[in-house]
Order: sequence, then structure tokens, then C-alpha cells
Amino acid sequence: MDTFWFYFKEGLFHVLDWNAYDHILFIIVLTVPYTFSSWKRLLSLVTIFTVGHTISLSLSAYDVVKINTTLIEFLIPVTILITAFYNIFTAGRKGRKEQVGVYFISTLFFGLIHGFGFSTYFKMMTASTENKFLPLLEYTLGIEASQIIIVLLVLILSFVGQFIFRFSLRDWIMVISAIVIGVAIPIFRNALIALNI
Repeated sequence: MDTFWFYFKEGLFHVLDWNAYDHILFIIVLTVPYTFSSWKRLLSLVTIFTVGHTISLSLSAYDVVKINTTLIEFLIPVTILITAFYNIFTAGRKGRKEQVGVYFISTLFFGLIHGFGFSTYFKMMTASTENKFLPLLEYTLGIEASQIIIVLLVLILSFVGQFIFRFSLRDWIMVISAIVIGVAIPIFRNALIALNI
């Protein structure tokens, strides 16, 4: 039971660490177009994202796939920026609801990228562990719990913004997505410099 809580907390606080907030930014822009009334679709998206990063984390943990970490650190802010800009350009449009398949596939793909971002830390933690299955499951549960916390916080803030301060959903999406873009651009720039492009 002690090992469960160890890996669970590592997954939980790895995401909720303010010094590594890129994952938080992605969950924010993934969540911001939704309200409590569309929780089923949002839950589906978050689950698909989790499936994606669990697959890539597993592939990396078992050394099936080896990925350049510098490239992943570059691709993570790209996923944030793409999602945020998509939010801005589709805010308030009805066509957004019709593109469910594209949105789900892109969320799965972005999940794969973020999973490789978790893998370096996870491999360091489990370097001396022979059986990685249970630690992987426990770590992933911690990540999922942290994502649910972030989703709930965003939904609560959205509720307050729309029903107390009378923001329209469109304005709320655009403002929050623009703030995330402003925060993500320096991460993107630093990752680009690290790639030496």
C-alpha cells in the first residue's frame, strides 16, 4: 500500500507542480470550451488524452520506443498552442460540435506526446524496479486524479465567470485561451532554442 501511495502521489504532484505547468496549461485549454452540462463529452476527451499518454508512457517505460526528449519538450508547447488557437478560432461556432472525430483523434495524439514527456521522470523513479506494471498503473492514476482536479477547477471558474460575472461562453473561451497562449509562447521559444533550429 505504501508503494501505491508513493507512485500515486508522484503522478499527482508531477502534474500539479507549478515549476512544470505545461500539462496544466494543456488541460486548461482542453477544458475551457465546456461547461458542467457537457461533462460527458469532456470526460471522454480527458479519458482519450489519458489513454494516449498511458500508451506512450508504457512504450517508453518498457524501452519499446525511445524518443528524443528535446523534441518532446518542443512538441508539448506546440500541442498547447494548437489547442488554444483552435479554441479561439472556433469559439461560439456550431461547426465545432460536428468535428468530434478530428478533435478526439488530435487529443489522443497530443496525449501520446505528453506521455513521452512524463516518461523520463518515471524511468528515473523506477530504474531499479524490475516489474514496472504496478508502478506504471499507480503513477497513471495519480496523473488522472490531477487532471480531474484541474478540470473541476476550470469548470468551477467557468461557472463563476459565466453565471456570476456574466461572461459569454465565447468570450470566456477566447480570454482564457489567449492567456494560455501568452504563457505558452515563452515555453515554446525556449524549447525551440534547445532544439537549435
